[in-house]
Amino acid sequence: MTNSKIYVRQYYMNKIKGFINSDLIKVITGIRRCGKSCFMLSVINELLSIGIAEKDIIQINLDKRGFKNIKTAQQLEQAIDERIVDEDYKYLFIDEIQNVEGFEEVINAFREEGNFSIFITGSNSYLLSGELATKLTGRYIEIEMFPLNFYEFIEMKKFRGLPVSESNMEEFNEYIRFGGLPKTLEFEGKDDKDFYVKNVISQIIDKDIVKHRKIRNKTVFDKVMTYIINNFGATTSLTNILDYFHNEEKIPIRRETLRTYIEILENAKIIYKCPRFDLRSKKSLRGEEKYYLADLGIYFSRNTDTRINYGPVLENVMYTYLRAKGYAMSVGKIGTLECDFITRKDDNYQYVQVSMTIMDKVTEDREYKPFSKIRDNYPKYLFTLDQLLQKRDGIIHCNMLDYISKNKEL
Repeated sequence: MTNSKIYVRQYYMNKIKGFINSDLIKVITGIRRCGKSCFMLSVINELLSIGIAEKDIIQINLDKRGFKNIKTAQQLEQAIDERIVDEDYKYLFIDEIQNVEGFEEVINAFREEGNFSIFITGSNSYLLSGELATKLTGRYIEIEMFPLNFYEFIEMKKFRGLPVSESNMEEFNEYIRFGGLPKTLEFEGKDDKDFYVKNVISQIIDKDIVKHRKIRNKTVFDKVMTYIINNFGATTSLTNILDYFHNEEKIPIRRETLRTYIEILENAKIIYKCPRFDLRSKKSLRGEEKYYLADLGIYFSRNTDTRINYGPVLENVMYTYLRAKGYAMSVGKIGTLECDFITRKDDNYQYVQVSMTIMDKVTEDREYKPFSKIRDNYPKYLFTLDQLLQKRDGIIHCNMLDYISKNKEL
């Protein structure tokens, strides 16, 4: 059962370790193909390494041969029962559990027995939405996984014996261009990498969205998705998007339909909404938000123009990097100025600006200006790709590549 060829994503392993023997159901979520199944295997390897017997580990992958025909709660319960050989404490791993209708009653029943530590993964928008809380009677924890961050991207390449450039920037551009879905590392050609990422998105739409949600007009849904993906990192609102479709595309989409389509994309973890927060009134600004992509490969695989616009790209990289580390994120508004991110973790706040460079004076002043309007004493970070770092006004100026390639935290 053990597999030594699995790269261990240590941050997530550290996050789940304290719950391995807990009766809380461990729900591992994230965009399709971000590494959830391999993470489950690495947890199994961890159990085996500490002496847990193979007979006490039950593993069911509902996307694989031998299990694909399990579609009902009764069939799932039977499959689990067939693999229980004695009354010793068991570790139950079920992959792609959304394939079984009514799986919640089975999972709840085994949890109630008190003799199981249960781990489940899933990809569809139902499993990833708030509906799960009521179905599992609140007795679960969610481990949200993201595609590889830049540090993991480099480390996984080394782990697999793939060539790694001495230039961090060269590796970073590859990471940006093709994203961090782990399997993309298996393909050499850029067309193959693009085809794989596009195929993943198609699977999400066909298996996780259209199959489980009533989308009356798939063509309009695709256009909404394309609009959101192509405008990642830009401040937007439902009104702005509706104006675009009504005036530019001549598509009479209803506001409620648009809101539903965007929520579907969020629940499928293709996009993440970053709300705006007014630092003066201390209130969230409804209707003004930015959307970031779970993986930049989603954008580049769908566009023929693959030139990198580092402004939104660097913001997206920093957003997913910090979100994956458990930071809550919002965009800060200070009058007419904007701070790229306000981050929060354990009641500690930080302010973050991201820019490609501040080597010219105009850009430097623009990036520092929002910080000058913030009156509290929480740390302020400026991330750029510059090698020469400044000391100005107590701002912590960091080289972004150096920071994320070393897997640092704020």
